[in-house]
Amino acid sequence: MRKIILSLTAIMLVILSACSTTSSTTESSTTPASSAAASTAATTEKKLPRVAFVYIGVPGDGGWTFEHDQGRLMMEKELGIKATTVENIPEGPDAERVFEELAQKNDIIFGTSFGYMDPMVAVAAKHPNVKFLHATGYKTAPNLGTYMGREYQSAYLVGMAAGKMTKNNHMGYVGAFPIPEVIYTINAFTLGAQSVNPDIDVSVVWSNTWFDPATEKQAAISLLDKGVDVLAAYQDSPASIQAAAERKVWGIGNDSDMGRFAPDTYISNPKWNWGPYYVKTVKSVMDGTWKADSYFGSMKEGITDIAPLGKNVPADVKALVEKKKAEILNGTFDVFQGPIVDQDGKTRFESGKKMTDEEILGTTWFVKGIKGVIPK
Repeated sequence: MRKIILSLTAIMLVILSACSTTSSTTESSTTPASSAAASTAATTEKKLPRVAFVYIGVPGDGGWTFEHDQGRLMMEKELGIKATTVENIPEGPDAERVFEELAQKNDIIFGTSFGYMDPMVAVAAKHPNVKFLHATGYKTAPNLGTYMGREYQSAYLVGMAAGKMTKNNHMGYVGAFPIPEVIYTINAFTLGAQSVNPDIDVSVVWSNTWFDPATEKQAAISLLDKGVDVLAAYQDSPASIQAAAERKVWGIGNDSDMGRFAPDTYISNPKWNWGPYYVKTVKSVMDGTWKADSYFGSMKEGITDIAPLGKNVPADVKALVEKKKAEILNGTFDVFQGPIVDQDGKTRFESGKKMTDEEILGTTWFVKGIKGVIPK
């Protein structure tokens, strides 16, 4: 019996010894590699900037914030960065507090609404090592840049389609705020419509909102009550095109493809694609080449486009729009090239003269054919 016990003990000692040797050998051979991998991972992690986005609304708005959020997701996927997002931040004092808090723990901060401009300027001055990027603004600093796209190119194309769809030549436009970004987009829309139908007029009312469906619907109804048979809007919600659909009137949304909200009466709308810009900008910070500038991207660069034309838009209208889009992409057509006459009959730009970017971004007047007042 003892022999059996001794034999078993000996066998167990051999097994334990082998396990110990194997364990030591494995640990010895893999530790340096594991350490190196961990070190590399740690180094890579340290190189990744901390990025934050501040949204005026929520991604579920189906418009402006939705498209910015899609751009963020593209950036995260391509660069392996998990960004911080802060939603529903109103323009004003509250925004400055949010940017101040984010500046204390982030390297790059994107502010995605015009009204964030002064709060971002103030916070950027206190945090020179943080990079700030402001959508649609015009104030810059060594660590504060701006970014925007030539949405007016898309608006012109959508205006062409609208000009072909109207029956009574009276169209409406619900403007958000009377700032250059909105004004020159309405101008481009009107010029596009008039290029295929010179008898068109466009009535404009202001909602003074970016996302307030109830207010925007009431503004839309005020235009529908005047008998417009095409209704466009410059807000983040689909409220206006939904109001148009209820009256069986053609509708045009903004920012993102809004066709699903009024499929039978939808024409199209300008559409954003922020992803490439966000990827390029964060990469430039990572490789040390970033410099504050004022980016004004074009349709050719892919930052702006038009949503697919609605299912009930005739094929010949679609072909007409595609032809003009090709001219914009190849540089043979410029939306803001004279002659351009304002609503008071004054020639702003003579035949053949193109508006400069500074003149476009400083637009405070309406073109001929627009009925409405720009509040001072």
